[in-house]
Amino acid sequence: MTATSIEISEERGVRYLHFGSHWIQGAMRVSRPWALELEYTRDMMLGLLLRPAARWPRHVLLIGLGAASLPKFLYRNRPSAALTVVEIDAAVVRAATQHFKLPDDPRRLAIEIADGHDYVAGTERRFDLILVDGYDAKCRVGMLDTLSFYCACQARLTDQGLLVTNFLNRHRGLAAGMKRMDKAFDARACALPACSSGNVIAVAATGAPVDVALEQLKTSALVLKRDTGLNLLPMVARIAKLQAGVSERFEL
Repeated sequence: MTATSIEISEERGVRYLHFGSHWIQGAMRVSRPWALELEYTRDMMLGLLLRPAARWPRHVLLIGLGAASLPKFLYRNRPSAALTVVEIDAAVVRAATQHFKLPDDPRRLAIEIADGHDYVAGTERRFDLILVDGYDAKCRVGMLDTLSFYCACQARLTDQGLLVTNFLNRHRGLAAGMKRMDKAFDARACALPACSSGNVIAVAATGAPVDVALEQLKTSALVLKRDTGLNLLPMVARIAKLQAGVSERFEL
């Protein structure tokens, strides 16, 4: 899945990344380069509420670089975390460096030019958090939505591990993808309520159970907002609405 062309646009203070189409592959508000501009990228940080320990995550794997939003946020706000980004196309890395302020710090932020599926299948490293957001110019994920990939991710997670992946929307393979993820993670996977753009974030867990009261999620979101500026309260509200009358807890 290589990007055939890289295009940069800018409107009302927001810089966008495109792979030769109208689809937005990443965004950065120029005045706030460390912030998560797109709502779905904010949703992908829900793991910080599910595993709220100050030193979690220690090791993070990010598959798909885009405009570098996720690695920049973690680089700034989780200074003890070692980040590894796997990106299939070197041109995307150059664009992120030139236009989206990707940090140059190999000690904390390693960039690997590789296929994400093959990297996870071949590495022996383990990670607390794996974030998957890899699309080509036609918004295809290829092998990043396969049973073999999810099984490999499950094997590479620690006993505090979470996999978080972005589905473009609920109509493009979500049901089949969730079945594959559920099988790989022994039914410890769930799809979160869609955000305003239609993106659906799915989360899967290994090791220690995730069992958090919705009220505690809200409290943790307030602390995270205070400490980092990231507002996950809208996501918590969507989860609470979905759970209304069913459960007052988020469990995986």
